[in-house]
Amino acid sequence: MSFVEQVTLQGRHATLEPLSPQHEAGIREAVCDGELWKLFFTTVPKPEGVADYISQLLALRERGLAFPFAVLDSASGKVIGGTRYLNIDAANRRVEIGGTWYAKRMQRTAVNTECKLLLLGHAFERLGCIAVEFRTDWFNKRSQAAIERLGAKRDGLLRNHMIMADGRVRDTVVYSIIKSEWPGVKTNLQFMLDAATATATATTIATASGDNHAD
Repeated sequence: MSFVEQVTLQGRHATLEPLSPQHEAGIREAVCDGELWKLFFTTVPKPEGVADYISQLLALRERGLAFPFAVLDSASGKVIGGTRYLNIDAANRRVEIGGTWYAKRMQRTAVNTECKLLLLGHAFERLGCIAVEFRTDWFNKRSQAAIERLGAKRDGLLRNHMIMADGRVRDTVVYSIIKSEWPGVKTNLQFMLDAATATATATTIATASGDNHAD
């Protein structure tokens, strides 16, 4: 039995399904929403590279080094992004959450908050993790801000940590949440999710009634 087993994580806004070749068309469509592969500090595949992207992640899963998910919109069932557990360390009960990306239309919505709530809850409450890490590119300031909003604390900076596909040498910022912090982080994430859901609902109602204040 592996540390991270096959599991689907279901939320109101997002559903995390174990990645499979069946998600290829949906991922290709999602990465085109915002041309996400053009952001140099991300590892989002080009449309023509999606099949290889899936194959590589599934190979890592077979070796027990990562567990990738396709992120689906719970309402429509359409693929809207991807995320995964990686740097899986069963002996020390640690995982990293990373490789996360979302179609442009889903960014700055309740989706990321709910995905992190699902992944962290599963890691701490089902897998018995003692710590969960987050790592991001030094230049990805938006990602760093998002991680800090979760309640993660910055552990440090790994200098010359990775050689990227374009040859650039990346500095990596490392964050973590430890087991004793999880109850407070969980409460904060649920509060953030409830607030984002309420805002989205109010916007939908206002738009439907013609109460548009865009001007």
